[in-house]
Amino acid sequence: MRIRRTPLAVALAAVVLTGCGLVGGTDETATVEGENYPVTVDNCGAAVTFNREPERVVMLKSSAVPFLAELGVLDRVKSRGGEYPRDYYDDQTWAQLEEIPALTSRTDASGHLLISKEVVINQEPDLVLGEVDNLNRDTLSSSEIPLIEEPAMCAEGLDDPGYDDVVDQLRTYATVFDRRDEGEIAVRELKKDLAELTARADGETRTAAVLYPTVGGGVTYAYGTRSMAEPQLEAAGFSNVFADTDKRVFEVTTEELLARDPDVIIALHTTADDDGVTEAIADLPGADSLTAVRNGDVMPLLFNYVEPPSPLNLRGLELILDKFGNKGAGEK
Repeated sequence: MRIRRTPLAVALAAVVLTGCGLVGGTDETATVEGENYPVTVDNCGAAVTFNREPERVVMLKSSAVPFLAELGVLDRVKSRGGEYPRDYYDDQTWAQLEEIPALTSRTDASGHLLISKEVVINQEPDLVLGEVDNLNRDTLSSSEIPLIEEPAMCAEGLDDPGYDDVVDQLRTYATVFDRRDEGEIAVRELKKDLAELTARADGETRTAAVLYPTVGGGVTYAYGTRSMAEPQLEAAGFSNVFADTDKRVFEVTTEELLARDPDVIIALHTTADDDGVTEAIADLPGADSLTAVRNGDVMPLLFNYVEPPSPLNLRGLELILDKFGNKGAGEK
């Protein structure tokens, strides 16, 4: 595997590959005519057809990188936009990324990429990976440019996210790039790694919250059952204090956070600023009353280690286990 990793682990052996039409190792959303192409995959409720393997890809979000690296097709990306934190990648993947021209890394206050449609179209892409506010499937369709977004980031999101969604999306990319054999090898590795990781989390369950605080002050977001945070916390032996919230992400007040008082807080960020995001939690009104803050159990973590479903989730799980182990609620 080409993402940065150590022996990973968690029980994906029990995953039933039914999501996104994947049953028994066959992608039922794909229609293949002739030997390999054309091929059609379902993405965010849209049928996306490819007449040949994409060769000029523009990537607007880093979440696609681990999939493309696993399949050995990262060289098809000819330009990229957004932030690509070094900590995500092993040396080989990072070297490849550095060779890809960067269009822009400008973002708005909420971290969304700021890039014009003209800049992207001028790259003459045969595939765009990742939507941004002014560049979506509809705006690109007039230029006959296909787009693939991570399913968790689609408008409808995922009803019940899990590690099976990592497998589903890996197989989708394997279909698009005609790398089915490589995809199945990667799937077997992911299952093995997940099984090993899950075996480490056998202690008494503690409570946790996954938050995205605004550095410098502002809204704090929390992640509920429709986010990858839910199965990741469960795999690590934690109980999500927002497990009763059927949303992917939502605003949370300090009062609500204090009332739920998680034992552990995972603080997400996109800028590799561990100190800044930790301070953002500590600066919340009344934060010194939170168990996680008092005990020093606030863990900064780069966003893609949790969201969306990707091979990086396994590395994120490993980092959580490395920090907190399988300590029970009485062993903090």
